[in-house]
Amino acid sequence: MEQQSSLKVKIQKLGTTLSNMVMPNIGAFIAWGVITALFIEAGYLPNEKLATIVGPMLTYLLPILIGYTGGYNVYAQRGGVVGAIATFGAIAGSTVPMFIGAMIMGPLGGWLIKKFDEKFQSKIPTGFEMLVNNFSAGLIGFGLVLLAFFAIGPVVATLTGWVGDGVQAIVDAKLLPIANLIIELAKVLFLNNALNHGIFTPLGTEQAAETGKSILYLLEANPGPGLGILLAYGIFGKGSAKASSWGATIIHFLGGIHEIYFPYVMMKPAMFLAAIAGGVTGTFTFQLLGAGLTSPSSPGSIIAIMAMAPKGFGPHLVVLAGVFAATAASFFVASIILKTDKSTGDDLAQAQAATAAAKAQSKGQATSTQSSPITEEISSEAIDQIIFACDAGMGSSAMGASILRDKVKKAGLNIPVTNKAISNLTDVDRTLIVTQEELAPRAYQRTPRAAHVSVDNFLATPKYDEIVALLAEEVTSVSAQEKQVVATDENVDLNQIDEVVFAYGKAEGSATMGQATLEAIFKNKNVGIPVSKAPFVELDRFNAKNILVVTTIANQTDVQSAAPNAQLLVVDSLVTTPEYDKMVDRMNK
Repeated sequence: MEQQSSLKVKIQKLGTTLSNMVMPNIGAFIAWGVITALFIEAGYLPNEKLATIVGPMLTYLLPILIGYTGGYNVYAQRGGVVGAIATFGAIAGSTVPMFIGAMIMGPLGGWLIKKFDEKFQSKIPTGFEMLVNNFSAGLIGFGLVLLAFFAIGPVVATLTGWVGDGVQAIVDAKLLPIANLIIELAKVLFLNNALNHGIFTPLGTEQAAETGKSILYLLEANPGPGLGILLAYGIFGKGSAKASSWGATIIHFLGGIHEIYFPYVMMKPAMFLAAIAGGVTGTFTFQLLGAGLTSPSSPGSIIAIMAMAPKGFGPHLVVLAGVFAATAASFFVASIILKTDKSTGDDLAQAQAATAAAKAQSKGQATSTQSSPITEEISSEAIDQIIFACDAGMGSSAMGASILRDKVKKAGLNIPVTNKAISNLTDVDRTLIVTQEELAPRAYQRTPRAAHVSVDNFLATPKYDEIVALLAEEVTSVSAQEKQVVATDENVDLNQIDEVVFAYGKAEGSATMGQATLEAIFKNKNVGIPVSKAPFVELDRFNAKNILVVTTIANQTDVQSAAPNAQLLVVDSLVTTPEYDKMVDRMNK
């Protein structure tokens, strides 16, 4: 079972790697699609001169953007530059759009320059850094251009031709609907972006360049299967599943965030049949009526899909026909499943928890790993930021972040809540990562130092309230501690102090400036008490009641542990604080 789980994670990572090269550039694909739809001979506004933009964008701009992004994802700016150089070799060595070539050469270029830097950066003589960095990128790029021109480009062109012929053969044989048997299952396992942007977008773009449209853009993006399932829950469902389905319907159909309906399928595994029925019916209808889009629809909103449909009432009508045919089919099957379901666990949260437990057991994991209490993870230390992570870091995670951000704000907490793709997460302390159950293993691998909470549904989960309650309790505890400190500050009597010591951990600079500030105040007020500084590890030398230790709120606990008998002055800033003047004024009274 562990091997199956590991294989699924690896497949998710591969799909994410491919889609992460395309998704950031979807805007460029849409721009190309709009230009094509408007200015080609059969477009809305035919223009011979502007139509000349279509070919160069397809041949050069889009593949180079993908290659740059692929290299950038591996090794930031340097990786992106080398990846773009390498991609151009594949473009020049081929006669077909080099999307697949870009997906190979971009990451390869980024990986090679990264490995070069890891090996030689520490050996570069001082003063030669820029020379070595520029020439290494240029020479590695040069080598990859030759490799891509003579090998990768021609090979990928041949393979692309074979794949294109295969897809066309499937279309001609009217077998394309069979693909939805896999697509609908893969979508619910959070491979939707990998399928749509990693596979169908590159292939569909080549097809659209030849015929003006592509049905491949509709295979995964069709909102019909999910819409039918959500409508069935809204009419025949029970409990919170019924109540939440109407809001989910709007987000799914108009907002294009398909992840919203995945938990409704997973809570009743028989719903996979409804999703498959909708997908197969929709694709069959698209194929039968000759439907297609001029460029990718991202997100899969009905608004975006209609905007990308070819010119004319007919092309828009056939696209709608496929969407609503899929909706009717999935609604019919889902309704039967819900009507015949005699189970009593109709609450969405309960069903989600049961599904998560079953999936965890099937993967050989302890159930508590997936649905463990979040108290221990959050209360162990302060949280500086909350990040919602999903496969693409856009639709579903943005929605969850918005919900929790509102709850955090209403609770009066000043904690930023953002969303990212899992591949862009950075492993840092004092961070809470919120992700969905299916993606939790990848998030754990990426950020082992962070606290983690996994949920089944970003739209509705009681864990948000638990998170806010724990964070609020933590802040209240800190506030109480601060109030206690203020009370002790007012009792500091310089008449009983023989020395003032500024304590510091790693940052000695602020302690040095604080020491200089207080010395200047003492000199101006004719106070002859010496002022010094010391690291935490040496505070045991100052553990006496006639010593005043100055520190910040963040370091108060460390100082109290190191010098419990010393008097303590806790300030917001060691450099500028009114407490120094107040302390001197109390001495002179």
